[in-house]
Amino acid sequence: MKRKIITIDDEKCNGCGVCIPDCPEGALQMIDGKARLVSDLFCDGLGACIGTCPEGAISIEEREAEAYDETKVMANVVKHGANTIKAHLAHMQDHGEDEFLREAIAYLVENDIEVPAEFLESKRACDELGDAPGGGCPGARLMNLDNETSPCADEPVPVESRPSRLSQWPVQIMLVPPHAPFLNGADLLFAADCVPIAYPEFHEKLLKGRVCMIGCPKFDDAQHYLEKITEMFKINDVKSVMIAYMEVPCCGAMTRIVEEAIKASGKNIPLARQMIGIKGDEL
Repeated sequence: MKRKIITIDDEKCNGCGVCIPDCPEGALQMIDGKARLVSDLFCDGLGACIGTCPEGAISIEEREAEAYDETKVMANVVKHGANTIKAHLAHMQDHGEDEFLREAIAYLVENDIEVPAEFLESKRACDELGDAPGGGCPGARLMNLDNETSPCADEPVPVESRPSRLSQWPVQIMLVPPHAPFLNGADLLFAADCVPIAYPEFHEKLLKGRVCMIGCPKFDDAQHYLEKITEMFKINDVKSVMIAYMEVPCCGAMTRIVEEAIKASGKNIPLARQMIGIKGDEL
């Protein structure tokens, strides 16, 4: 994918190494007396290292690069201790990268690593997803929601006259071809596949009037999603896009995939987002 990423001018770099501590993600290393970008995967493109380079050797460019992976970054960050963890979380927070921050906090929770005191408020969102012995992904933790509005299994459920708002088939992202005729001129809804189960108003408030595609960014091929959705946007006149996703950290990848696809298509498509709580509330 094409995205923003740092680049280093070899001629300007004097090998002072000042930039290295300012990259807690671990994308920079000193090699042969010069600062080097060793992994596109670890570079978030936000440029924390730029301001500390005394020679002005570091800048940001837009080029083809591997997608940034917060989980793999955190696996690298925690090796360097509490101060590096704190610096990385502050970096995400300062740049408004809320989804990456949630993923980073979730990684610490899952791996029983202490969350710095400054970020305990951010940790609250993960804690509210429930506690599982020994950690575990917040999105997969076992919970009894105790939903008092749900009828007991042996009670009859009133039949309502609401119609289905589904306007096309298939609905799985993996099965919808980019040239499907119902995509052209449509308002699209990309929904994480847990959303219709958790959100009782899904048909009336989200699906109505939209062409819907669902998928799971955690278990499906995210790169394939990105390529396919980009192609959809390129060859169709899409009127607008809505992204519906769950509050669990792993679900945030759905928003990034669709956002990146819009950028890659080169089109200015109106975009809206709706987060759904695991108890079915709008967040």
